[in-house]
Amino acid sequence: MTRTVGQVRADVEEASRWLAGRVVRTPVLRSPVIDELAGARVLLKAENLQNGGSYKMRGALRAVGRLAMAGHTGVIAQSTGNHAVAVALAARQHGLAATVVLPVDAASTKVDRARAAGARVVFAGTSVEERVAVANGLSDESGHPVVDAYDHPDVIAGQGTASLELIEDAERAGTPLDALVVPVGGGGGVAGACLAAAGSGIEVYGVEPVGCDSLARSLAAGVRVPVTPALTIADGLRPSCVGELPFAIVRDTLRGVVRVDDEEIAAAFRLILTELKVLAEPSGAAGLAGALRLAPARDRQRTVGVVLTGGNVEEALVARLMAPRSADLAEEGAAA
Repeated sequence: MTRTVGQVRADVEEASRWLAGRVVRTPVLRSPVIDELAGARVLLKAENLQNGGSYKMRGALRAVGRLAMAGHTGVIAQSTGNHAVAVALAARQHGLAATVVLPVDAASTKVDRARAAGARVVFAGTSVEERVAVANGLSDESGHPVVDAYDHPDVIAGQGTASLELIEDAERAGTPLDALVVPVGGGGGVAGACLAAAGSGIEVYGVEPVGCDSLARSLAAGVRVPVTPALTIADGLRPSCVGELPFAIVRDTLRGVVRVDDEEIAAAFRLILTELKVLAEPSGAAGLAGALRLAPARDRQRTVGVVLTGGNVEEALVARLMAPRSADLAEEGAAA
């Protein structure tokens, strides 16, 4: 953890150069309807169209690539899904063995993608603590390093390249960002966004589901605060505690955290599908839900960037979200 306070924008820029040609430079999308609802220009970075279906591919490929160059023959990862899929794909590209530890209730779409990429899949409980314990045990047995989803400088720098590209593309279009909004799970993505935006004057906001707000509580307390994650349709945003390295990066640079409920996430999901014509998973749609929460400022000259972090979502959940009922959406998401 020696780089906790030393990681800088240059790390993201270096990762961006290394990843050029290795990942998709995903498009930036815009909708007049969304602009009207937000009262501002909203530019959405479509990382749901990234290799592996999420921006996690950026951090995984950067970290695994460097481990491969260092001579490692295998890697281990734990996550609720997208990071595991990304590590599996990155390992396959570099000829490394991959073992991924997933919760027993992981979305079948993500399990299938990890296996299709050649990874050995191990299931461990429902909490991050259970997965971490199993991943560390497997690492001890095999000697293969763990590519942590949050507390890894290469992962954070890689995730930050999505925000860096959005910042660059907005500037080229003549609509430089005033704010940048990123969903928060363990905090790697929003930490990368803070690094990418360093020195630019761009306000960076994190978005957490109600009841899964470890980062918001940690910022208020000044120390990391674990939570018992509530049920939410945003399955990728349910870690029990923000990562140590991400918290060290964002604690003095993040403008704020926006809490959103499942109804707001579902509404954002529908907007993305109907107005942008692309499919984002609820965890990715949470970013737009947060941006709409910031809407009361209603400055039409203001430009807000949103990272749509992923698009790996169960078909059954898509059907339910497009035909919402009065039933508890969190229970529906948990059953998917």
